[in-house]
Amino acid sequence: MTDTVLRDDDKGYVERLMRELSDGIDKGSVPASIFGNERVYKQELRQIYGRCWVYMGHESEIPNPGDYVLRKIGEDDFIVTRDANRNVNVMLNACRHRGVQICRTDRGNTHQFRCLYHGWTFGSDGKLLGALMWKQTNGEAAKEDNGLVHAAQVGIHQGLIFATLDASAPPLKEYLGGIGWYLDLIFGLNEHGVEVIGPPQRFVIPADWKSPAENGAGDDFHLATLHRSAITLGAFPVNPIENMKGYHVQAAPGHSLSLSMAMSEDDPGPRFIGFPDELTESFNTSAISEDQLAAARMSRVIVGNVFPNLTFIALPVSEDSNKPPVAAITLRTWQPKGPDHIEVWNWFFAYKNATPEQKQRSYTAGLGTFSMAGLFEMDDSEPWMSVVKTGRSVAAELLDMKFNYQRGLPGLGIATKVESFPGPGVVYTPRYEEGVQRNLYKFYADMMLAPPGEWPDAKVAG
Repeated sequence: MTDTVLRDDDKGYVERLMRELSDGIDKGSVPASIFGNERVYKQELRQIYGRCWVYMGHESEIPNPGDYVLRKIGEDDFIVTRDANRNVNVMLNACRHRGVQICRTDRGNTHQFRCLYHGWTFGSDGKLLGALMWKQTNGEAAKEDNGLVHAAQVGIHQGLIFATLDASAPPLKEYLGGIGWYLDLIFGLNEHGVEVIGPPQRFVIPADWKSPAENGAGDDFHLATLHRSAITLGAFPVNPIENMKGYHVQAAPGHSLSLSMAMSEDDPGPRFIGFPDELTESFNTSAISEDQLAAARMSRVIVGNVFPNLTFIALPVSEDSNKPPVAAITLRTWQPKGPDHIEVWNWFFAYKNATPEQKQRSYTAGLGTFSMAGLFEMDDSEPWMSVVKTGRSVAAELLDMKFNYQRGLPGLGIATKVESFPGPGVVYTPRYEEGVQRNLYKFYADMMLAPPGEWPDAKVAG
């Protein structure tokens, strides 16, 4: 557990570094020292994870009253429950009596949580049900004042559960802004919805959470270099040149994505990310618009990041080069475990009305690509480890090293702004640009500098 107390001199150092980032990001300049930096990390836990909306899980993981899963906001444990009234609760995993952990398993079903220390018992809604000799020792003290501590706000979009510790945070719908439109392209295509297949995988990488987050925002260049072996083996079936067709979207402050799309009916597939025709026939506009359905149909790959640390990926992959590709959907959070380590939480999803065979193929192919031993995962983790090593180095700080995020700036590169795209946000094509990363760091700097209780008047990088 990280000591989260920041001394006054450290606060001044972090503020200077954040102002340097804020002043330089529109020019594509990012201080190397924001990565792997313990002083920066302490402030991130409060200003980013203590204030932003954080992904907690999916409703399909807690379908029944009494179901629960154990999740995190920053480094802190929270219990996500479905109570007897079928409401979703997000509660700090700590007894109100002495703060002892009351939930000690990752998932399960129970109608009460009992503290092993003094026996205080809480319902799945967090209310204090009773304690040993309550009346004899507490008299008329109100039990309702001693329930579990709830997250300040809980919100749900397309079954995706989010929570924030900040009562002043904007409502989830407002916080997501345009990125919600694009999440619908994956999770809102039919009335059946999606479900999680199996529990999330968890594994640790020595990396700063920001590196995979910016990668998820739309780093398309590394596909043809870092993932060349996966392409050669046939795990990723989309032609690399064709794959670069499409759009980069700064959907809202901090939230960005990359859409690999067929630009015309004459362009080769896949359509609908590679879902089989018998499944795509159930996709309709009962929950989404015609524009959304049309965009989903032309999509080959969708990769995006909801700030701070939720990356969503939908793409066609194959578990065997002798088999045709199949669509796989994965969500992953980059859970911080200190300035230089993350725990990856990796969920796989399938449409509820998919056949068992389709679900199994999607899950198996997804595992071969995005998992602890997945081809892409092993590739990605190596450079992220190097970023931390450079960022926390004395040399990078003393030499005032800056990382280059300039691709796509005016006069640099071939990407041009698109005014006619039907979806929200600032849109560029082709995807040879880094505005999506600049959008993440622009909002990051705004949040790191925001006074307590105040939200920045944030704008996309543009």
